[in-house]
Order: sequence, then structure tokens, then C-alpha cells
Amino acid sequence: MPPKLRRLEATDVVPSPPLLAPNAHARCPRGLPRRYGLPSLHHFFQPQKEGKYGIPVVQQGKFNMALVYVGPVGDGGWTYAHDQGRRALEKAMPDVHTAYVESVAEGADAEQVIRALARKGFDLIVTTSFGFMDATEAVAKEFPKIRFVHVSGHKTAAPNFGNAFGAMEDMKYLSGMIAGARAKADGVPRLGYIAPFPIPEVIRLGNALMIGARQTCPECTLEIRWMNSWFDPGKEQEAAESMFNAGVDVVTTGADTTGPIVVAGQKKKWAIGYDSNNACDADKARCLTTPYWNWGVYYQGLVKEIRGGSWKPSSYYGEPDTGILGLYGFEDGATPAPGVPESVVPLVREKLAQMKAGKFTRFDVFAGPIEDNKGKEVVPAGKKLTQQDLEGLPGCTVCMSWLAKGIVGEIPAKK
Repeated sequence: MPPKLRRLEATDVVPSPPLLAPNAHARCPRGLPRRYGLPSLHHFFQPQKEGKYGIPVVQQGKFNMALVYVGPVGDGGWTYAHDQGRRALEKAMPDVHTAYVESVAEGADAEQVIRALARKGFDLIVTTSFGFMDATEAVAKEFPKIRFVHVSGHKTAAPNFGNAFGAMEDMKYLSGMIAGARAKADGVPRLGYIAPFPIPEVIRLGNALMIGARQTCPECTLEIRWMNSWFDPGKEQEAAESMFNAGVDVVTTGADTTGPIVVAGQKKKWAIGYDSNNACDADKARCLTTPYWNWGVYYQGLVKEIRGGSWKPSSYYGEPDTGILGLYGFEDGATPAPGVPESVVPLVREKLAQMKAGKFTRFDVFAGPIEDNKGKEVVPAGKKLTQQDLEGLPGCTVCMSWLAKGIVGEIPAKK
């Protein structure tokens, strides 16, 4: 008696392509999949559309990894950095196939795209925006045999859902030291910060920037502009132009494009980029530095762990000594940008060395006494913030819902 067939459910994953015989299509009668409600293997190896998004396919005989990007790969910032990491992974591991879907909107669109990739049978799906967190969590529950990693969030769940980020607070602190030194040298102690969203990640990076700036320019202030977007080139440029016109000397961006650097060049002012190690290419004469991500280091380690069977869902937080973080112009053997005051160079190099040696960490960045911009002491002398505080997680006692002394502006109320 032939075995009883069952209908394929939405949560089922087709066996990884390497397990399929080369002539599997030939041995499967054309009418069989449709008759019994099974999708044809053709479905898994041919591109398809999910709404307005093209869904890539897996490659037989390889480990398959898919990434979901919030911006375009050519943004010059956050998404570009991830895509460079993806390319580095493929170059280092030729038996790994990677694919991506770009410019995916947060919310329902993201969940549809992530689910479509899971149904294609990817071994690993990485989602790269804070707003993808809940969607990734939901789909991970439906596909327990696929690994999911969400970048910049804080949720994890056994057996297959982890998250990743890094101590960018350290690099922002050093950037602040550079910005403060430049503003002090110019006699214009006014800095600016382009902030995407009022979430703990963006707030703590802005606070680290301000705390660093006060090390070299105690009188400096930091004006903040909220974008409510990760990627909006026009809006980012308008914000930078507005601050420069108002008298700001150095603008640091926390968003995804190099637009503020371009505007700094036009205005003969200064800017600090973010995310990508080539952000300063937008105007090398007016870009002071860029704190950036080297995602290739993390992705290679992640894939090795998964393939070796040692990966467990956890909260990865890369330290400066892991190679995942960088500061443009201050890498080994590099020369700082021409606009960086000579006086601050040895200070930054010394502090960076301490960070890499584990002698000065993100917790030291946020060591008391620290006041907020309303004059309230938020971190007493002798105390340091915890990881829960930095990320605003349940159990935090000094949750990241405040702006440091010197920041001009407020955190928008939640809608």
C-alpha cells in the first residue's frame, strides 16, 4: 500500500537543496505536486514576487543566506555596509550563497518578505533594521528549522532567533571628541546631530556623542533634529543645511546617507558620517571621520558557527577588539582626515587603544556623574549604566529615555 501523503503546510520547509538529487525534477511526475497539494520544486528555485518585492532563490549545493534591507544597497551608509559584509562573506566562503531584498518597509511588508524567504528554504535569514524585530520574531516561530538573526534589536528566542549589534557607543564617543575639538578650534562651540528615531539605540548614540564632545569642548552644545526615518536623503540634507545656516559648526549624522557630508562641503563646514568606511568619500576635505561597521567579520563568524553546529540564539554585542567596529582615519597605519585638529589625534588614539584592550568600555562612557539636559543627575558619581539601561530593556533602572547635558532638544512623545 503506498504511503499516505499529507498536504504541505505553510510552516513546512522544503529540504535544503544540497539534499535533493540532481535529477529530482525528472523523477517527480509533472502532475503529482498539483494533484496532492504539494508545490513543485520549480517554486523553490525560481524567483517570485511578494507584493512589490522580488524574492530571490536558493542555490543547490550551497549554504544559503538571505538578508532583508531597510534601504537601498547604494545608500552609502547602513545598508551599503551590510551589503559589503555580504560580499565579503561570499568572497571568503565560496560555498556560501547570499541574496537580499532591499528597500523593504517596516511592518507588514517586512513580515511578508521574511516569510517568503523562509518558504524558499534559506538556511539563514538576517534582517537589518530595528523595525523588523517583531516581524522576524513572528516568522521565526513558524519556521523552527531556519536560523534568524535580527540586527539592532534585543529579542531572542530558542531554538532559532538571535540578535546582533555592537558597542557603537564607543565609536560615537570618539567621534564626539573629534567634533568637539574641531568646534573649539574654530571658536564655534555648536554641534548638530541628525537622529532617525527616538528609540534607545539612537538616543544612547547621541548621548555618547555629546559626552565625548564635552571631553574636548566642555562649552559645546549639540542640537538635535529628528528624522522619523532611517533613509530620506532629501530630509537629511535639509536638516543639515538648516543647522549649518543656524550657526552649527559640525553635524554628525545617525541616519543612512552621506547627504549631510555633501552639504558640509557646500557650506564650508564640517561633518561626521556613519555606518560605512567610505562615507567620507562624499567630501574628504570636509568629513572629519566616520564611525563604521564591518559586518563581514560578524557574518563570517556567524555562518561558521551555524555550519559547525555551535550557534545558539543569543544577543551578540561586538566589542571594539572584534573587528566589527571602526573609526575612519584611525585604523592601524591610517592618517586622520585633514580637518581633524592635531591636538586631538593622540587623545583619540590613546582612548581607542584602551577600548580595544577592554580598559575603557561603553559602561565607562556612561559612568557617573552624568546630568541630563534638564539639570537632573541621572547617573551618580561612582555608578555606571548597565546593558539593560543602555538598551532600555525590562529591568533597566536608568532607562535610555533622557538626553545628556549639552543637548538642545527633546525626545518626541510616543504617538
